[in-house]
Amino acid sequence: QVQLVESGGGLVQAGGSLRLSCAASGRTFSNYAIGWFRQAPGKEREFVAAITWSSGRTIYADSVKGRFSISRDNAKNTVYLQMNNLKPEDTGLYYCAASRLMEVTNAYGYWGQGTQVTVSS
Repeated sequence: QVQLVESGGGLVQAGGSLRLSCAASGRTFSNYAIGWFRQAPGKEREFVAAITWSSGRTIYADSVKGRFSISRDNAKNTVYLQMNNLKPEDTGLYYCAASRLMEVTNAYGYWGQGTQVTVSS
């Protein structure tokens, strides 16, 4: 059982940074991956990054490689998304979700409520 709550969004100028947090609660997360997704106005939901809870294996969308970094703190039951060199096209509603299948993006569930990221030019 997993419940997720996102935080850390805000308004930032292009080139700036934000760190998003995904706080998880439940009985166990050992067999889950936690993924970050985003959705911009008028666009489809987009996969951003994911991390396995147990090993810390990570994957990233090509659009954010080298700029974003996903990590987890098992003691705090929290997954972070460090976003650097933000661009206006990074603007969107960011939310996290959990899956037993890290590589299958449509298998994610237990969606959080989302946190808004707005990047001004």
